[in-house]
Amino acid sequence: MTATRKSLPGSALELVVIIATALLLALLIQAFIVKPYRIPSGSMLPTLHVNQRVLVNRIGMHFTSPSVGEIIVFHPPKNFDQGCADPTQGPGEPAAQACDVAQATPSSQTFIKRVVGMPGDRIRIVNGHVFRNGVREHDPYSVACHGVAACNLSETIKVPAGEYYMMGDNRPDSDDSRYWGPVPRKWIIGQAVLTYWPPGRLGLL
Repeated sequence: MTATRKSLPGSALELVVIIATALLLALLIQAFIVKPYRIPSGSMLPTLHVNQRVLVNRIGMHFTSPSVGEIIVFHPPKNFDQGCADPTQGPGEPAAQACDVAQATPSSQTFIKRVVGMPGDRIRIVNGHVFRNGVREHDPYSVACHGVAACNLSETIKVPAGEYYMMGDNRPDSDDSRYWGPVPRKWIIGQAVLTYWPPGRLGLL
């Protein structure tokens, strides 16, 4: 019995189909299940360092809601560099309180921060520590504050329904909800669950 060799065009077509299928699967996985992200700044120090890589669980956000303490990737407001939706709020402004109103439009950029406030929570910030419904958060991951204006916003605010309050672990140096307000649920991409690069920092988050 003589073995039948595949024709060169047939083999090439099979290879193209395999590669195309693999690429499609990779795109679908990143779009709906898990996606890698690079840490662009030091706002999450000491938990996450600049250029560290994390994997983000996207599919989980379709079935559950974020919880306090989780590290979340999301879209910030389009005009996050312009401050609060209410121009009288924010660090250094006359009202001297954290922003409590979400802006209307998301940015195409992505941020990574920690959830510190849930819908309906009453929060205030004293020396960089979040007091949630009167109870101070357990925050051994956070960087201590030393007189930074954004670290003392002691007027109590209420997180609106369907929105979440995000702060970086590097409390003295994080551009977060204190400056531009809470994040609507629909702007959230997913939860960072694993850091995989550099290898020396491999582990669950």
